Amino acid sequence: MSRIASLVVTLVAATFALPALAVEIGGDGLHKQEWFTITFRDMAEDIEQARSEGKRLAITFEQRGCIYCRDMHEKLLSDPEVRDYIRENFMMVQYNMFGDEEVTDLDGSILTEKTAARKWGYVFTPTIVFLPEVAPEGGTAAQAAVATMPGAFGKWTFLNMFKWVNEKGYESGEHFQHYHARIINELRAEGRLGEGEN
Repeated sequence: MSRIASLVVTLVAATFALPALAVEIGGDGLHKQEWFTITFRDMAEDIEQARSEGKRLAITFEQRGCIYCRDMHEKLLSDPEVRDYIRENFMMVQYNMFGDEEVTDLDGSILTEKTAARKWGYVFTPTIVFLPEVAPEGGTAAQAAVATMPGAFGKWTFLNMFKWVNEKGYESGEHFQHYHARIINELRAEGRLGEGEN
């Protein structure tokens, strides 16, 4: 092999060996994705905006210094397969679990991000909340949610939750755990993942 070819092989190998790039951190201390949507955090308006774009609304509660949030951003939301699916099908809005930005709940009450987290009963970060296609009249966002994912999971559990919601698995009667197991078995049969992956 020539010296130039050897150098090219070495550079390519070094490129693939690099760790994932760090995700930008905003002034609020939260990790950021450039494709997240910034809104006025009016739940009914956000659900309608997502619907008008042919998407579903998902909100993510995070906090400064959360290592699981960092992992979600660096390992999951930066994975092209995961990122592209979510971007195409969901409007993601980020909430700071201890933030003071104003939030309007579906019942019309005015809250802050932190009082919304308390009112809705969310205590883990990250927590991703999936809202219905059409905003119900009254009630809270937590009552309207079709699914909630508390915590960070492996790639396939994470992605499959988004797919299950997008495919309205909550209406079909197929519990998420059964859906996820079915998809995992299909992926294993295709040779796309090993025994330990989920």
